[in-house]
Amino acid sequence: MAFTFKPYAPAAKYKTAAAYFSMEFAVDQALKTYSGGLGFLAGSHMRSAYELKQNLVGISILWTFGYYDQDRNADQSMRPEFRQKHYSFLEDTGLIFPITIHGADVHVKALYLAPEVFGTVPMFFLTTDITENDHLSRTISHHLYDPDAAARVAQSILLGVGGGKLLDLLGRQTDVYHLNEGHGLPLAFYLYEKHGRDLAEVQKRLVFTTHTPELAGNEERPMKLLTDMSFFGPVPEEEIRRVARIENDALNYTLTALRFSRKANAVSKVHGTVANAMWSHYEGVSPIIPITNSQNGSYWRDTQLAAANKSKDDTALLARKRELKKDLFKIVADQTGNIFDPEVLTIVWARRFAGYKRADLILRHFDRFVALATNSQRPIQMIWAGKPYPKDYGAVALFNEIIKRTAPLKNCAVLTGYELGLSAALKKGSDIWLNTPRFPREASGTSGMTAAMNASVNLSIADGWIPEFCRNGENGFLISTADESLPENVKDDLEAASLLDVLETTVLPLYYDQPKQFLKIVKTAMKDVEPEFESGRMAKEYYEQLYR
Repeated sequence: MAFTFKPYAPAAKYKTAAAYFSMEFAVDQALKTYSGGLGFLAGSHMRSAYELKQNLVGISILWTFGYYDQDRNADQSMRPEFRQKHYSFLEDTGLIFPITIHGADVHVKALYLAPEVFGTVPMFFLTTDITENDHLSRTISHHLYDPDAAARVAQSILLGVGGGKLLDLLGRQTDVYHLNEGHGLPLAFYLYEKHGRDLAEVQKRLVFTTHTPELAGNEERPMKLLTDMSFFGPVPEEEIRRVARIENDALNYTLTALRFSRKANAVSKVHGTVANAMWSHYEGVSPIIPITNSQNGSYWRDTQLAAANKSKDDTALLARKRELKKDLFKIVADQTGNIFDPEVLTIVWARRFAGYKRADLILRHFDRFVALATNSQRPIQMIWAGKPYPKDYGAVALFNEIIKRTAPLKNCAVLTGYELGLSAALKKGSDIWLNTPRFPREASGTSGMTAAMNASVNLSIADGWIPEFCRNGENGFLISTADESLPENVKDDLEAASLLDVLETTVLPLYYDQPKQFLKIVKTAMKDVEPEFESGRMAKEYYEQLYR
């Protein structure tokens, strides 16, 4: 039977046909096509766009081995495992078509995720892992963020060109192409060729979201590698150099996406300032506006907590929170053999494990932390979780170091398997959601939003979305940031001390001595986080401010 693409009828105000390209999407625990925050954000966007009946489709890659499965070695340290994934809920479209990579045909197969499966807009996942391809071509869609440079370039071509071509084969009229991060950049060159090599025609149709305030995180590749790999399709290198204004022998994906788009967005107000400082002085770049990231409430919020808060039933809210803490503590006991107590203040640090996010900041003044962790009057319980990039040996070493240093403390735990399911359990089962990035390197940091929806209070550095939300002592707690001009180790020392000060002098006394006041902060955060940081608002803003 031939595949016919007939999604739901879009709502009248969202008639503009848009396509959203992302290297990763976290739409459900069962579909492991994501590594971290970028995927969580994209997944929430697809869910909210469906709830609003927007005329949007999602385009991504079907990763044969996902990102990786986070297991343990015999000594409890982390071990990445790569297991093949199978998804019977993805529909074979029967579409197989060629794209050019490294001057040769590579065959692409498209699989379809229907809206009713997980409550998302229609989504397509591309794979090269099919019998029509040779072994090397098959491996292009094996691993999300493959460490090999040529493989990464091939993945970008698969997403950008493969996705662009798929929409044409489906006969879908697409008014706006939205690149979530620079990974799918070859789409810009596909459109450039398609529209008579007229940059203005591409700019009419292309919009771009930048997420990374880290220069290192903005992909850059040598021109020679890109031309060898057919990154620019049939467009000659001299023409690319002229149109993309390339001044040396490397191409920056973010800068080029900004030059080929009519409009771009940063993912928080702070990030908007940072992104403009980074990019707006370059010639020919599009305006960058802030559209703050947010998360899908119907997926993330615990319905019983929300109902108790809405009906102002404090008893029910506290009883439900206690249940959710017990659920989380079953996972802790299973993984670590430590039994946690639902009456004790529970702090969680959980997110993608990258150096600048400083998972170990709370351990920096270790004696003070141990004193806090062994205090019988006002005890704490501390949980860490997160996936480092498997080839980021510094981050993997830090993960293992935290396991080793906290092993003697029976109220500390480091959990593996940080995916959507564990993330939800940690948000619902924590009292304090700890966020300690180096300012201003956290573009958005959306995990605290879903924590706040679930009666977990943010304790954070004022970075990313936090300055738009947090009123210190009213709906969250702020850690003072040190002077930006100081050396990093000095800043870390000062901010680590500030974090412990806030815990010792404010958070613990409130939790144990003024529980009603602590509960008031919890409820204020639950109220304040929605609808401002719920992704329905974000999906609307993309249509109103970026797509129209």
